[in-house]
This record gives sequence, structure tokens and C-alpha cells, in this order.
Amino acid sequence: MNICREDLDSPIVMALVEALDTELLERYPEPGAHHFELEAEEIEDGLGAFLVGYVDGRPVACGAIRSLGGGAAEIKRMYVRPDVRGQGLAWAVLLELERIALELGARRLVLEAGARQAEALALYRRAGFAQIERFGRYASSPLSICMAKDLR
Repeated sequence: MNICREDLDSPIVMALVEALDTELLERYPEPGAHHFELEAEEIEDGLGAFLVGYVDGRPVACGAIRSLGGGAAEIKRMYVRPDVRGQGLAWAVLLELERIALELGARRLVLEAGARQAEALALYRRAGFAQIERFGRYASSPLSICMAKDLR
């Protein structure tokens, strides 16, 4: 897989995010269960990044990182198209996001995943993330599971 930075408003990113949002809406139809916010300025150089993974020239995976300040960064918008899951693509995107987080000066990564996303939660646990108290906009969301990982 080839992983590249992309702009949030690129057609490639918009298509992947639309596919992700569609899947999340199917898993979480409840009102108020969605936290899709990510702004273009949050992933500008020096603040974060949006990555797209390509297999044979086809965009199949994505993920973003944004600095939260104070040595922390947040993983957002992780997604792999269903037809290519199970091939280690999410792992590769996550590793690249961690590398970028270190470049940004982050010492701690945080993320939110939904309680109905067992495969994502398993990935994050394998990568060294541990569950923490819900934070920020997720604090009052009973369907949210927040996780963190300290970086070296």
C-alpha cells in the first residue's frame, strides 16, 4: 500500500469519508450518536494530516491526526473499504499517523471509537491503546469508547 497526504476537500477524501459516514450511520442510527467533525485547518502542515492509502492506485483506506496541543494528538476518521479489510491496511495507516504525531511533538495519542466497532477496538488494543475516560465532545456519549497511548 502507498500512503499519501491528501487535502480534506479532495474528491478522493470526500468519497472515503462519505463511505465511512454511511457505515457509521448504519451502525449507529441513534440521534446524537455521531461526532464527524474535522476541519481542514486542523490537519494543515504542522498541525496534523489526512492520509489516504492506495492499493494498485485505488484509494482504499484513510485516517487523520490532529494536534490537540499540550503534547497530545487525536486520531480521527480511520476507515478501510470493506472489500479489502483484513490485509493490515488499517495497521499501516495507524503506524504512519503515529509517526506523524511524533513529528508534531505529540507524546500522547487519543481517539474515540464506537462501542459497536469491535474490529477497530481490537486494532487499537493491539497497537497499545488502552481505554480511558470519555473526553471532550464524547464525554456524554454512551456509545463512545475513548482510548489513549503514550508515545516514546
